[in-house]
Amino acid sequence: MKGMARFIPKRFTKSSGQPGNEHRENNGLPIQIRGNADGIGGKRGTMTGIGLTDWAVVAVYVSLTAALAWATSRRQKSADDYFTGGHAMNGFAVGLSIFAAAFSAAAFVMLPREGAYRNWGLLSVLLLIPLFITPLLWFVFVPLYSRLGLRSVYEYLSIRFHPRLRRLGALLFFGYAFGWLGSMLYTLVLILDAVVGLSQPQFVFTLAGIGVVAILYACSGGLKGIIWLDVLQALTLGGCVIVILVLAISRVDGGLMAVIETGRAHAKFNLADLSAGWKGQTSVWWVLALALFVYLPGYTTSQVTVQRYLSMSGPKELHRALTLNAVVATVVYFLFMLTGTSMFVYYMQKTGALPALASQDQILPHFIVHDLRVPGIAGMTCAGLLAAALSTLEGGINSIASVLTYDLLDRRETSVRANRVMTCLIGVGVIGAALLAPYIGKNFIDQITAVASTFLGLLLGVYVLGMAFSRANTGGAVCGLLAGAAGIVLVLFHPAIPAWWSGAFAFVPTLLIGRLASGVFPPPSVEQRRGLFYDKPSVPVSGVGRFNQP
Repeated sequence: MKGMARFIPKRFTKSSGQPGNEHRENNGLPIQIRGNADGIGGKRGTMTGIGLTDWAVVAVYVSLTAALAWATSRRQKSADDYFTGGHAMNGFAVGLSIFAAAFSAAAFVMLPREGAYRNWGLLSVLLLIPLFITPLLWFVFVPLYSRLGLRSVYEYLSIRFHPRLRRLGALLFFGYAFGWLGSMLYTLVLILDAVVGLSQPQFVFTLAGIGVVAILYACSGGLKGIIWLDVLQALTLGGCVIVILVLAISRVDGGLMAVIETGRAHAKFNLADLSAGWKGQTSVWWVLALALFVYLPGYTTSQVTVQRYLSMSGPKELHRALTLNAVVATVVYFLFMLTGTSMFVYYMQKTGALPALASQDQILPHFIVHDLRVPGIAGMTCAGLLAAALSTLEGGINSIASVLTYDLLDRRETSVRANRVMTCLIGVGVIGAALLAPYIGKNFIDQITAVASTFLGLLLGVYVLGMAFSRANTGGAVCGLLAGAAGIVLVLFHPAIPAWWSGAFAFVPTLLIGRLASGVFPPPSVEQRRGLFYDKPSVPVSGVGRFNQP
């Protein structure tokens, strides 16, 4: 096990973003960071503080999820049941599932960290999900996908362009999904390490153990079981943040009004820095870059989310799911950010300084363990983290299996047993990716930005090309993808370009060069033009148009 130490790089055990004992906000006001850079609990910043009551809370949660997984495991009869829920899922369950799948364990600590150490700029990015991304899903992407009768989102590339582009799209998704899931699993164990304290062998065993649990859940009930597990996990997340927020505000002298007043004095509620340039984090440009080139492609071209859209029976359920996801996501994101700002005000009143930790991501676990000290809260936090992680992991593993089945193996029907074996092997691959995740970026935002921008930026470019331009064809799409890949290489070799712009450097060349190059090649056929979002044939092709039927 000594060799496993190489999977825990030193840069992940140092203070993140804290070169000294001072943190400087976007408004230029210094905030003192007290303590030493090694954290509270020892060399790796551990803060052991979980008791029997906490373990009991975690045990109850795990028992409930295991029971639900077992109850749904006996209802799988075909690949359609396993990967699409039989197209019979209701909007309430799918809406909560979309939220739970998108809300990772890293977001559980990332949002309070932003509210405590910086400002609410990240919330402005997330608010564009209901304000901008949801309308696009409602009116453009999902109606087109459902009209074409897709089982996998990458089947669209075969209809609009060529089967080889479908396989390329699947490979790009694999790169994104393994990188995303691996980063999220690794980050979860780092957070748990801050709560319970793990030696290096325990760190690796915990990572593998959580991965195995996610594999078992993903194998048991297929997509239908995953969606209902997501419902439980979304409710767990919501209940957890409400309890923590109420307790945090109760620790502040003056309560909620003091949080608001102190937060305003330190510019905590700023949603964007209008004066910052295109390289400035929390600038308007940063907000647009993350929303358009990280979150938008994740909601429109990733099988993880599109698979859920296609699991419903009709447009009424779809609209209910999209609306519910937008409302729940907005409320939960707001509560997590307010929790972070409440912790900031608490520490300003108590010591006049934020605690110095091994990582700023540890601020929420540190506050719960060392300042709240309420029996069961640490266990509830661990349950919330597991809820966020498992919902993302199990859904992502199932999505990879569906893409492998439909797009690479090109099979419309496989046995449930074969699907479960495939899911297990993919889960093992995700665990391996988690061990490599720390080499992608220094924190979760870096990791997910690098991964999503690289792979999903290219996919979004070719999808918009195919949906919006009737002259777009296979040759143009290939040229566009090559130009997008060159844009990514440019970002990699120019460190002065911020990581959050890498998606734009992938998307824009793919779209523009793809459109221009399409003029050199023969125009697409009438059949291929079915992939235009504004082209609605009066007679659907056999077996498609499921959502458009009365």
